[in-house]
Order: sequence, then structure tokens, then C-alpha cells
Amino acid sequence: MTTPFPFVANTILNASSLNAITTLPISSKTANTTLVIGDVGYRVQMTSASATTITVNTGIFSQGDTIWISNLGAGVCTITSGTCTVSTASSLALAQYGGGTLVFQSASAATFFSGGTGYGAFTGGSNITDGGVTYSYLGFTSTGSVVITRDGLFDVLVVAGGAGAAGNIGGGGGGGGVLSRTVFLTAATYVVTVGSGGSGGAGSTSGTQGNYSALSQFAGLGGGKSNFNAVGTDGGSGGGGWAAAAGGAAQATQGNAGGTGAATSGGGGGGASAVGANGVLAVGGNGGAGLTSTFSGTSTVYGSGGGGGGNTGGTGGTNAGNGGANAANGTAATANLGGGGGGGGNSSGNGANGGSGFVAIRAKA
Repeated sequence: MTTPFPFVANTILNASSLNAITTLPISSKTANTTLVIGDVGYRVQMTSASATTITVNTGIFSQGDTIWISNLGAGVCTITSGTCTVSTASSLALAQYGGGTLVFQSASAATFFSGGTGYGAFTGGSNITDGGVTYSYLGFTSTGSVVITRDGLFDVLVVAGGAGAAGNIGGGGGGGGVLSRTVFLTAATYVVTVGSGGSGGAGSTSGTQGNYSALSQFAGLGGGKSNFNAVGTDGGSGGGGWAAAAGGAAQATQGNAGGTGAATSGGGGGGASAVGANGVLAVGGNGGAGLTSTFSGTSTVYGSGGGGGGNTGGTGGTNAGNGGANAANGTAATANLGGGGGGGGNSSGNGANGGSGFVAIRAKA
């Protein structure tokens, strides 16, 4: 029998209803939700294949109010502090079948006592600090493997290789796709693939695509190349277009499109956080900005787009290549940060190489 909670005035409670008090009623959710006073005493149960959030705000609940939260869906459900402070000794990111009890200490502060899945563990790595939290961290600059020794949640960063750029007013290479997720992994050995950057085109030739990076099923798509005398290619972020040609499209949630070229200039390659700029007359478009992340404990920019070539070369995003000016070659992107190469300048300047990718995993220490 389901409990008749919450009780209302003048209700007569018999033995069966009193015995059923221990059976929590369920408040089913299938999308992002914000807790309300009516959730007190209920089991808020999320069921979604995609990532979701449960937001907690202040001024709604009182000291002693309790809500049980559980996640039945395949997507990670994260309890998020809206205006209310939520503290925990475990994790607010609940993998499938994870859960726990949210207890309000006041109207503006709550504590989450985990009764489900927390962070797992892996071999190797070292401790880093991000946002005042200590993590065990392991980064990969080349293909390898990671041994998970305990099931649980892990933060994963995947950066694919950036693309090479075309020569002779080529567009900038697109940045490699960037994924940053909290995921559930079981104890096993997982192959880690780090994608190489694409090659730049010599003279009037096209660049090549960046290569994918992956950990388990979580993969970033290589950056889209820029092509000689053609539109940019699709990728994690799209390659910049040549002359008046359009830039390439991006993979959803991993990057942005490349810019369109102008009469005698290439468009900027797309970046993880912004589109590549269009070329203007003889001025190459700037590359799109990459994703700034403190995943490794220091602020780093990944997946920037390369600048387009022209009489004046476009500027690449941080850690990506700049476009060549006049007959100059474009410059290459920095290794292991997934940036796109810079397009070659006018009069057969060479396109430059994209940067290789990067993969990292961490868990709360």
C-alpha cells in the first residue's frame, strides 16, 4: 500500500495506512527539474537517457525537510546548487541507479548523503586540485590504456586532433572536437586513443582531417580540414572555406562551424567555443575560440580554430595556427591541444599542420 502522505486535516488513519508510512511516494521526472516544497517526503526519481539536472534553490525548504533523490536513467543526473548551497562528501553527479538523501540544514543550505554510486578508482595518475577539490588525475598525450579498479563515476576529457589547412589563401583548419563528461565506468581495462593532427597542404593543395580521440565509447571527432578552391570540410569543428566558399559544419556539442572565405582570403577554422570568422576581402578570418578548461588543475585552451590565409593572415585561436600573410606559410598548432593549422597566404603559401589531441580521466581522491 502507498502511504497517504502528506496527511491532510480530519483524515482517519487506520493500521494499514500507518504501516505504509515507510513507503515513500514517487515523484517521477524525465527532464531537468527544480525541487519544490511538494517534493518533501517524496522520492524524486529521474528517468532519462540523457544528462539531466535537479536544481535546489533557497527560501523554499525548512530545517529538517528531507527529499530522497534517485536516478534510474542511463544519463548522469546532477544535483545542482541553484541559490541553495548543497554540500556532500561524495558526488552530486548520480550515475544510473545512484541516489541518496537530501537533508536541509536551513532554508539556504542542504547536505546530500549518498546512498548510491560515487567516484571510482584507477591505477596510476597523480593528485591535482580543481576548484578546491582534490582529484586523482591521469592524462594521455599518446594512445595507451587505463585500468579501472573500482566501478563508479569518472570525469573524462576527450580532445580530438585538429585539422590541417590548405595552402594559397586556404581557410584555417577546424579544431578537434572536445567532450567533457562525468560518466559511469565498470572495472576493466579501457583503450585510450589520442588522435594525431591533420597535415597542412603545400601550395595549392588541401589540408587533411584531424583524427579522432576516444576513451571507451566517448569519442571526439577530428577537426574538419580546409580545402583548396572548395568549401571547408565538416568535423569536430568545421574547416574554414577558401575564397568565397563556405566553412564546414561542426559535430553537435563538440565544436562550431568554420568561417566563409572572401575574394582573396580564407575563412577561420571553427573552434570548440566559437565559430570561425569570415574572411573580408584580402584579410583572412580569425579562428574560433577553443574551450577553456581547468580539468587538469591548470587553465588550458583546447580545440581552437586556425586562422585563414590572405594578404593579411587571420589570427588563430589560443594554441592554434595563424594564417599566412601574402606568400607566407601558415603556422602550426601546438601539440596535444587539438588546435587547427593556419591557412597558407596568397601566392602559394603553404597550409600548416593541426595539433594532436589529448585524453584525460580523473576521479575524486
